[in-house]
Amino acid sequence: MAYRGKQIDNPVTKQRIVFLQTAKDTDGQLLEMEASFGANSVEPAAHYHPFQEEDFTVLEGQLTVKMPTQIVVLKAGDSLHIASGLIHAMWNPTNSTTVVNWQVRPAMNSEHLLETAAGLAKDGKVNKKGMPGILQVALMANKYSKVFRLSKPAFAVQKIVFAMLSPIASLAGLRADYEEYLD
Repeated sequence: MAYRGKQIDNPVTKQRIVFLQTAKDTDGQLLEMEASFGANSVEPAAHYHPFQEEDFTVLEGQLTVKMPTQIVVLKAGDSLHIASGLIHAMWNPTNSTTVVNWQVRPAMNSEHLLETAAGLAKDGKVNKKGMPGILQVALMANKYSKVFRLSKPAFAVQKIVFAMLSPIASLAGLRADYEEYLD
């Protein structure tokens, strides 16, 4: 379970997150983190958050943000607001670490998704871009669809495909999240 001061590391995406305020701390209103993106971090899959807004302030380094109509490069002191539903991906393409204050409103269960993704990466259960296999994705996409959606294919297609794959994933012993990652 996320708590103030807890640190999670994703060795594949080169991201470290320290929870500053959790859903529990803010009665679900805010998840605030300090995220460090290691040098030449991995560009994540384009995604969006259907019911949440995000605010990023770069504290150190440089962060590249790709959106449907533009690519923005943020430097120390720059801020960016990501409205709910806006497709985006962000990473650090430089040779030094980038540190960002990251706020998500409302918090919902985003911290559990982040903890699960980091745990899977630490256990070697993701590819070189940080994505787990399709069966694991199906379970996670179903559970966390209110906080995270891949931009492609269309959400309706994802719902159908992932609903069909979820029983197979469960039979294979996979789960949407794992207690050992939420400790």
